Amino acid sequence: MSEKIVQVNEEVYKGQIKELVRGSVEETLNGLLEAEAAKLTQAAKYERNEDRKGYRSGHYSRNLTTTSGDVTLNVPRLKGISFETAIIERYRCRESSVEEALIEMYLAGVSVRRVEDITEALWGSKVSASTIELNKKTYVHIEEWRNRPLQGGKYP
Repeated sequence: MSEKIVQVNEEVYKGQIKELVRGSVEETLNGLLEAEAAKLTQAAKYERNEDRKGYRSGHYSRNLTTTSGDVTLNVPRLKGISFETAIIERYRCRESSVEEALIEMYLAGVSVRRVEDITEALWGSKVSASTIELNKKTYVHIEEWRNRPLQGGKYP
């Protein structure tokens, strides 16, 4: 009796699943941005409407690093009304969970070079050494808080 042996290349499947998830996240975020623009303008794309508040003026692309990888957002441009999305903060280039992971790695004592390697393995893009150095300003405040004196009997 001969048995059929099936070999599965797990790396290929992991890569395809990761890309599928990243694409889904990108599509969902872009859909939410479009819905927000439609709600602000009170009209869908290409819709003529008496109640319209503003007009669309194309998109601009912006990158966002998420736990699923780098995604490209198409942020709508609006005329006659300002568009401030509730989905992502202005000028933020990383998801807050990514920022928290960077802080956790620092607090755990992970070296800058190792942080670069870890971020590339997890999210597909390296966080530069200068970014990590900028985050050290935040780390100073964290260290001050961690090393503050606990006097006065306010703590059980």
